[in-house]
Amino acid sequence: MAHRPKRTFRQRRTQSSDSDSTEESSAEPGAPGLREEGPLPGGGRVEAADRHVRGRGPRSRGRGRVWASSRRAAGAAPRAEGGSGVPDEEGETHHSSESKDDQNSSSNSSSSLEEEFSSIVNIPDSAFIQEARRKRELARAQNDFISLDVKHTSTIAEMKKNSNEDPESEPDDHERRIPFTLKPQNLRQRMAEETKPRNEETSEESQEDENQDIWEQQQMRKAVKITEGRDLDLSYSSKPQALKKFDTSISFPPVNLEIIKKQLNTRLTLLQDTHRSHLREYEKYIQDVESSKSTIQNLENSSSQALNFKFYKSMKVYVENLIDCLNEKIISIQEIESSMHALLLKQAMTFMKRRQDELKCESTHLQQLSRRAETSTNESLAMDEKTQWILEEIESRRSRRRQARTLCGNCDHQEGTSSDDELSSEDMIDFQETQGDILQDHKKIFEDVHDDFCNIQHILLKFQQWREKYPDSYYEAFISLCIPKLLNPLIRVQLIDWNPLKFDAIGLKQMPWFTSIEKFMANSMEDSKKEDSSDKKILPTVINKTVIPRLTDFVEFIWDPLSTSQTTSLITNCRVIHEELSTCANEVSKGKQDLLKSIVVRMKKAIEDDVFIPLYPKSTVEDKTSPHSKFQERQFWSGVKLFRNILLWNGLLPDDTLQELGLGKLLNRYLIIALLNAIPGPDVVKKCNQIAASLPEKWFQNSAMRTSIPQLGNFIQFLLQSAHKLSRSEFRDEVKEIISILVKIKALNQAESFIEEYHLDHLKSIIEEV
Repeated sequence: MAHRPKRTFRQRRTQSSDSDSTEESSAEPGAPGLREEGPLPGGGRVEAADRHVRGRGPRSRGRGRVWASSRRAAGAAPRAEGGSGVPDEEGETHHSSESKDDQNSSSNSSSSLEEEFSSIVNIPDSAFIQEARRKRELARAQNDFISLDVKHTSTIAEMKKNSNEDPESEPDDHERRIPFTLKPQNLRQRMAEETKPRNEETSEESQEDENQDIWEQQQMRKAVKITEGRDLDLSYSSKPQALKKFDTSISFPPVNLEIIKKQLNTRLTLLQDTHRSHLREYEKYIQDVESSKSTIQNLENSSSQALNFKFYKSMKVYVENLIDCLNEKIISIQEIESSMHALLLKQAMTFMKRRQDELKCESTHLQQLSRRAETSTNESLAMDEKTQWILEEIESRRSRRRQARTLCGNCDHQEGTSSDDELSSEDMIDFQETQGDILQDHKKIFEDVHDDFCNIQHILLKFQQWREKYPDSYYEAFISLCIPKLLNPLIRVQLIDWNPLKFDAIGLKQMPWFTSIEKFMANSMEDSKKEDSSDKKILPTVINKTVIPRLTDFVEFIWDPLSTSQTTSLITNCRVIHEELSTCANEVSKGKQDLLKSIVVRMKKAIEDDVFIPLYPKSTVEDKTSPHSKFQERQFWSGVKLFRNILLWNGLLPDDTLQELGLGKLLNRYLIIALLNAIPGPDVVKKCNQIAASLPEKWFQNSAMRTSIPQLGNFIQFLLQSAHKLSRSEFRDEVKEIISILVKIKALNQAESFIEEYHLDHLKSIIEEV
C-alpha cells in the first residue's frame, strides 16, 4: 500500500464524495491543516482504516449519503464538541514525535474518539477479523476463491506469526484497524528502518508528483465505488515489491494433445457458428438496405402520394385563410348592408307617408267643399293654409309629370296611374350624398385583400382544379355544399348597391358572381348519375341562401305595390329565381316560400291602406272638370293600377291567391262599387275593358269552358246591366265591346242569352270565333 504523498497544493478537481468531505472537514476552522512533511510510516494504515470504516456495511453507507446531502449539518457536530474533530494522519504523526506527555494525551483522546466511533459504527471484534483473514488465506492457497464451508479456528498468536512470515497474508486496507496512537516499535521494526535503501531518499522528491497523482486517482476510484476485484493496485511502496513465488505444491490437471485439440475444435465450432449467425444478420441487413432503396426509388418515381398530400395541405391552408379573411370582413359587410337598407327604407317610408297624408288632406278638402262649410277660427284658418300648401305641391308635381308625358308623346295616360315618387332637390342631394358615402365604404371592404380571397372567379378556380385532379375526393368532401357558404359574404358585397326595385338595375344573370358560378357549373366533370352531391345545385343554393333573404327584405319594407315600375322589376328578378330553383324540383325551398308569403302579405296591406275610392253624388261627378270627379277618377285608376300589378304575379303566385287578392278583395270590394256609382257610357266601358285586359289569359284557356270563374260573377252582372242600359241608347258600339269582354272572360252563356234577348244576330260571329 502506498504512503499518502506530500501535498503540493496544486489545484485539482476530484469527483470523489469522500475526498470532498475530507477536504471540507479539514478546511473547517480549528481543524489541523495539511503539513509539508514527508510521508509517515503509518500513513498507509490510517488511510486504509479510514476506507475500511467508510466502506463498512449498509448502515455506514446510508449515513454517508445523508451527510453528502447536508454538509453543514455533518460538519457542525464535531466543531460543536470542541474542537478540531478527528485528527488526520499528519497531525497525529506530528504529535507523536513530541514528548511522552503529548503521546499520553493523544492516546487518551484517540481512545475516547475510538469509543465514540465504535458506538456509532458496529466494528467487529478481533476473533471475527482473524477468522476472516484465515479464510482468505485458504482461498488464495487452494481454489483462488473464498469457500463458504471452511471452518477453521486459529489463535491470535498464530495469525500474527503467519502475518510476519508471509507478506501476502497482510490484511487488506479495509480490514486494518485505524491506529490513533503511536505503538512502541520493536527491534525488528527499528532494524528495518535503518536498513532502508539510501536511494529511497534521493528518489523521494522525484516521485513526489507521481505519488500525488496516484493518490488522487485512488481517491477518485473510491468515489465512484469501483469494486475491489477490478481495482488496480496503483500504490507504490518505498521498497521494491517482492515477486510472488511460485508454489510448487499446487498440482495442475494433466494436459495432452487430444485435450488441446478438442478444446481448439470446440472453440473453432463456436466461432464458426458465431460467424455464420453474423453472416445471416449481414445478409438480412443487405436485403433491408436494398428494399429501402427500392422503396425510396419507387416513391421518387411515383410521387403521387406526396403531390396529393401537398395539394390537400395547400387547399386546407387556403380554405383556412379564406375563412379567416371572411370572418374578419363580415362585420363590415353587415354594417354597410344595414346602412344601405336603412337609407332605402327611409326613402320608401317618406313616399308612403307623403301619399297617405296628401290623400287624407285632399279628401278632407273635397268634403269641406261638398258641405260648403266655411270656418272662421284661427285653427281652421291655419288648417286651410296648410291644406292649400299641400294641394299646391300636389298640383305642381302633376304638372311636371304631364309635361314629361307630353314630351314623350304618351297622351293616353290616365290620371292616377303614375307613381308619385319625386323627391325635392334638397332631399335628392342628401340621398345621393349618403348613398355615395356608403358605396365608398363598400369599395374599401376588400381593398387590402388579395384577389385569391375576394374574387369569386379565382376562388372557384381553386375548387375547379381540385375537381379536375381528384374528382373522387372532391365529391366525397361535399364541396358543392361548402361553396355557397364560402361565397355568401362575397355575393352580399356585390348585392349592396343592387336595388331589385329599380327599373334600370342590373339583372341577376348579368352579375359577375352569377356568371362565374354558371361557368363553374358548365365546366363540371361530374357523372350525371351522381345527383346527391351535384355541382348543379350550387347556384340554386346560393340564390336560396343569399339572394332570397335580401329580396325578402326589399318586399317587406321597401317595395310599393302601387308602383308599376317597382313591381315589374321585382317580378323579373323573381322569375329568374323561380327558373333557377326549378332545377331542384324535388326540394322544397323554405326561402322561396317565405318570399312568396311576404309578397302576399305586402299586397294585402296595400289594398287595405292605399285603396280609397270616394263616392259622390252623380250630380257632382257629372261635371268631369269638377275636383270631386277628378279625385274620384284618379283614385279609381289608382285602384285599377294596383289590380293590374297584383295580377302581374300570375305564374309566380298560386291562382287561388291571386283571385282572392285581385278579384275578391279589390275588384268586388272597391272597383265594382265605383263602377256602379258611375254613369253608363263610353268611360265605363273603357274602365271595364281595362279591367278585363288585366285578367290573365291563363285562367280562360279551357275551350270547353262556358261560364267564367266564380269571382267574376259581380263583374259579369255589371257588364250585362251596362249592356242593357246602353242598348236602349245610341251607344250601340259600346254594347259590342261589352259582348267581346264577356266572350273574353268565357261568359259565353250570358253573352248568348243577351244576344238572343235583344236579337243581336250580327254579334253571334263574335261567339263563333271563340
